Amino acid sequence: MKTVLNSLILVIGLSLLSACGDQDRALQAKFYAFGTEIDISLYGVDEETAAKTIDALEQSFSEVNDLWHAWQPSVLTKINDAIAAEQPIAVDDNVASVILLAQKLARDSGHLFNPAAGNLFALWGYEQDDWFESHPPPAQADIDAWLAVSPTMDDIVIENGQLTSNNTAVRLGFGGFAKGYAVDNAIAILQQQGIQNAVVNIGGDLRAIGTHGERPWIIGIRHPRHDRVLASVAVSDDESVFSSGDYERFFTYEGKRYPHILDPRTGYPADQAMSSTVIHENASMADAAATAIFVAGSDWPTIAAEMGIDMVMLVTEDGQVEMSPAMHKRVRLTGHDAEPVIREIPHE
Repeated sequence: MKTVLNSLILVIGLSLLSACGDQDRALQAKFYAFGTEIDISLYGVDEETAAKTIDALEQSFSEVNDLWHAWQPSVLTKINDAIAAEQPIAVDDNVASVILLAQKLARDSGHLFNPAAGNLFALWGYEQDDWFESHPPPAQADIDAWLAVSPTMDDIVIENGQLTSNNTAVRLGFGGFAKGYAVDNAIAILQQQGIQNAVVNIGGDLRAIGTHGERPWIIGIRHPRHDRVLASVAVSDDESVFSSGDYERFFTYEGKRYPHILDPRTGYPADQAMSSTVIHENASMADAAATAIFVAGSDWPTIAAEMGIDMVMLVTEDGQVEMSPAMHKRVRLTGHDAEPVIREIPHE
């Protein structure tokens, strides 16, 4: 991988926005992992320290990608092979902790975030390198067969360093939160290096710590249908902003678009929303919650409550912007004329 490190005004696509001026300059590095561009922005760090830190971050992202790749040889594919063969497999503490975190997030989401649904994603052609090529959707009989066995993370048991499953239909895939997990790892590395002001941006999803000089980081949230920013939000101290949508990863067949976010209740792509955005201090949580809330569609306040999420914005399938009250206080709509609908998140 080639890393580019330079000094420039902070502007990262549609994810980071900033005013111009010398005081707004930051060190930025770009490299690739998870099939997307990763942007690291560091404020108040000299170039030598930044270069060393970026090397560590690049290695961390590469290791997470290699460890949890869903279809190229990895620890994850070995686990899936063992489950399919009805065999136990030894897992170390690091691997176990990631799987148990995914299990908790899945349960909290009512399994709308379902990392055990890898076989369903494989049916749709998403667990292969040429997923974007046009191809027919799976046969209804194949979808029905998957729904009949309905694998979830509850089918995974880890005891005494051994992972087992009583459901051979379980096939783990962590596409719904691996990016968030990798970002959390990257932030931990930055904090260990004493870096207090930074943004780690992976394909438009990010976690920001500290500030951009004397002001917060200004984050732009992408419009799901137009090449512009839908909204902006100021973040500081330590917050993650993650989105899920039907506009990033999809294939078309006979003129119809099939997005990659699947509803495990129906076996088909979720179709009640264009995008969802979540703000939370933990990137793993924000990543999984954005997926679950996108799948939930109109029922998103219930899922947000179950997952402990207060700040949510959802764009419905007809383009209506909905927000939680906490998100409404934070977000400034810049690319949408209609007033947002404010929906309460139920709390006990």
